[in-house]
Amino acid sequence: MNKTPIKLSDGRQLTYYDTAAGGRRELADGRTLSAVNSTSELRCDPFLGAWVIYATHRQDRSYLPAAAECPLCPSRDGHRTEIPAADYEVVVFENRFPALTASPAAELANQSGQRRGLFTARPSAGSCEVVCYTSDHRESFAQLSHDRVSLVLEALIDRTAELAARPGVEQVYCFENRGREIGVTQPHPHGQIYAYPFVTPRTERVLASVHSYFRRTRRNLFDDVLAAERADGSRLVLAAQHWTAFVPHAAHWPYEIHCYPNRRVPDLASLSPDERHELADVQLDLLGRFSRLFPEPAPYIAAWHQAPVRRGRRHFALHLELFTVRRTSDKLKYLAGSESGMAAFASDVIPEAAARRLRELAR
Repeated sequence: MNKTPIKLSDGRQLTYYDTAAGGRRELADGRTLSAVNSTSELRCDPFLGAWVIYATHRQDRSYLPAAAECPLCPSRDGHRTEIPAADYEVVVFENRFPALTASPAAELANQSGQRRGLFTARPSAGSCEVVCYTSDHRESFAQLSHDRVSLVLEALIDRTAELAARPGVEQVYCFENRGREIGVTQPHPHGQIYAYPFVTPRTERVLASVHSYFRRTRRNLFDDVLAAERADGSRLVLAAQHWTAFVPHAAHWPYEIHCYPNRRVPDLASLSPDERHELADVQLDLLGRFSRLFPEPAPYIAAWHQAPVRRGRRHFALHLELFTVRRTSDKLKYLAGSESGMAAFASDVIPEAAARRLRELAR
């Protein structure tokens, strides 16, 4: 992998990732942009103990631009985009409309915030980055080559390591939203990386369950769930040499896959070369099945769950969660009263049936 970092005209960092050295010219950003002026803050919910991000400047971000006006395509005469080059393989750059904003180290290190009685607030210090998988606006992740997926993976690993080393960053989250139904605002094939100044509520809850299980059994919950799913087999979707994918016993979404390395590791950077190589094929296989679920490719979220930077790493297991909000070819799964109001999910598809359907879609 070859890296070429540059600065955009407003000071944001952009990095080109290429499969070979010497293939990238450091092109200057042809635009004249004012510095990013983003103000956001965190407020703590006193009942749930969870931080909520407020980023009012994101109201003005571009929304579903036409292909000819796509800001993630390469630059060309008459249309300068976020990527100055005329072509690229993989690009990562700082989001111009971030939910979390870079702050001085002193603010990043201040984890307690300002307390006023019951209420606590602090700057939403962190980072939000965009990962462009390809210069081809028409492609999807499922259509990428093995080598391109491997390059995307190396870029995610590189950025995760850099972001995790920053003062105050507590968790790094790599994910992709695909499809209008998910809420995508840019149709160009891309993912995102968030560096949070807190451990996310989902991870906190998972770690609590993992630690409780360990105290009772002296065993690891991730290891035992993976072993139980492999032994049961009814919800397995894919079993490879280094990876296992299954529909979880208590899936929340109509079609939901969890994909684990067979060897527990805390994050992407801890994967061996063989595990990384096979992962490219596994991701393409699983996303290919999602593209064939319905007459049109299923909208989805692909979420990499990595261990927090500073705690829980010995017990946490890296895994990919892939799910769609589509339950039939013409119906979506909406988070209505029970799900949105009480976080109590109700599903229309039994996990064993979902797994059976996903197994049938193998090629």
